[in-house]
Amino acid sequence: MGYRAVIFDLGGVVFDSPLHAIARFEAKNEIPDGFVNRLVVSNGRGGAWARLERGELGIPAFCEAFDRESLEAGQELDSTAMMAAIAEASQVRPVMVSAIAAIRSKGLGVAALTNNWVNDEPVEESQAHNVRPLFDVFVESAVLGLRKPDPRIYQHTCSELDVSPSDAVFLDDIGRNLKAARELGMHTIKVDEPETALRELAGVLGFDLGLN
Repeated sequence: MGYRAVIFDLGGVVFDSPLHAIARFEAKNEIPDGFVNRLVVSNGRGGAWARLERGELGIPAFCEAFDRESLEAGQELDSTAMMAAIAEASQVRPVMVSAIAAIRSKGLGVAALTNNWVNDEPVEESQAHNVRPLFDVFVESAVLGLRKPDPRIYQHTCSELDVSPSDAVFLDDIGRNLKAARELGMHTIKVDEPETALRELAGVLGFDLGLN
């Protein structure tokens, strides 16, 4: 099948993984492995993390709320320090930048679709601002007020690209986000190791992405 667009998550795909940063934070602070992810999932749409990613909370209010949720779940946690650790680890992966350029050179549309939050730092200093020119379409949960895996955010991204979901390939590092995309008809690729995922993507697209 000839796909017309590729949609990239940012954290864990174009950037280094925030999940890895959280895991290191948990280990360093003697927090049970996977505690943060379990808390985010169990609190669902009404939890502090979901509200942060929909743009309903800024960082200070989120940290206060997430600290409280953590205590209610039986674990003390410094959310301010955790968010600083995530920010410090959010470095761009050059191999992804090269692949995005290769895809655009073939005339395919390229979008970023990220669950993110509003930062206190100046916009021009943010990682999202720095990579925005790489993409034809840039969809941020905190701006749109929707977050993955809500089907509407995928549909919005495809609409902005002027493609149907079945015309698109979607890369993410979180299974539940990929599942929602597949249910809409997208071809999905889970990103664990960037190079492995890009080799799979090259096979799906049928052209070289400049990998060694």
